Amino acid sequence: MQRRDFISKTILASATLAAGTTIVYGKYLPKGYKPLILQDPDPFSMFKKDKEMLVLNDKPWNIESKAHLLNDDITPNKAMFIRNNGLLPENIDVENWTLTIDGESVSKTKTYTLNDLKSKFKQYTYQLTLECGGNGRKEFNPPAKGNQWGLGAVHCAEWTGVRLRDVLEDVEIKEDAVYIGYHAADIHLSRSPDKEPISRGCPMKKALEDETLIAFEMNGEAIPIAHGYPLRLVAGGWPASVSGKWINRISIRNIVHDGTKMTGQAYRVPCKPVAPGEKVADKDMCIIESMPVKSLITYPKTGAMLKLGQELSFNGHAWAGDLEVAKMEYSIDFGSTWHECEITAPKNRLAWQHFSAKTSFPEVGYYEIWARATDSNGKSQPMVLPGWNPKGYLNNACHRIAVKVS
Repeated sequence: MQRRDFISKTILASATLAAGTTIVYGKYLPKGYKPLILQDPDPFSMFKKDKEMLVLNDKPWNIESKAHLLNDDITPNKAMFIRNNGLLPENIDVENWTLTIDGESVSKTKTYTLNDLKSKFKQYTYQLTLECGGNGRKEFNPPAKGNQWGLGAVHCAEWTGVRLRDVLEDVEIKEDAVYIGYHAADIHLSRSPDKEPISRGCPMKKALEDETLIAFEMNGEAIPIAHGYPLRLVAGGWPASVSGKWINRISIRNIVHDGTKMTGQAYRVPCKPVAPGEKVADKDMCIIESMPVKSLITYPKTGAMLKLGQELSFNGHAWAGDLEVAKMEYSIDFGSTWHECEITAPKNRLAWQHFSAKTSFPEVGYYEIWARATDSNGKSQPMVLPGWNPKGYLNNACHRIAVKVS
């Protein structure tokens, strides 16, 4: 090879991102050569994730956490699931990053730099629960297509940014506005510049809530690349797909947004219950909005072992979409009887809540602890599985851990 057959700027930029540092002598890499860090990427180092997390796929990156890794009140980056639809953005120029607000229902298109957003509008920090709509998909039968998420596609970090409503007031939205749609810098798997990996949104009522943020910090630091650096939308309580990453444009629509993965059956469930395995026409599928009530035992790890007479303390989190969790219960006899847990109020609206309890076991043997949350409208988690749906969304069955007493 000729020494001057240089690697493409795209490959060099990707290698730099993966390494987290400068590729020394990168300009001398032969044309067509892929650095080792890209040949066999280590997502745990690349994204600073706990090595117990499970990689579902790498093109795009989808990585799930485990229940016991989510024990912190505020989820740290190392335990946060990653759900991507395309490839990570390349050559991010944060100094020149802009956000454009446009669409049929704005009086005038307006563009803001990051500095504009940070200096012109008041900043807020909220702890917000984000859960993938397909969390728990692998429990459905018949199986549904898509990432076979277990229980770990949920987190509750602290997000800092400006309220979307304040920005929309600045651009003067029209009275016919009904929906927003986001657009972002991630790259379609085909690398076609004309295709968006995902472009979802939400009704104006959700967009105008106090807690819906255009965020630039997570847990007090710049948002990590895998979670939307340098700018993302965060709309807690709804499917995490509504909280677009790497956003550079928000369109204000006079129709329900019709971007990629807003139509067909994506992020939709049957409007009426259907039998397992039944085919459902697109017209009979409804868009998922507020997520259902759910809970997770985060301590101890399933498989706990203790001696007869030893009391077991356990704890976890519960959340309920746009609502609050009003009651938290547990059972050690497969749902035959239930006992109340202590549960805290949310730190702010749309944050998860923390529960705890102590229990003992009457004799030697195998047990399961089941956790059940009830929301402020009186709706409880199903003990095993909710109604089947073609895409495997909204599994909010009771979480359970195994315990052996000797």
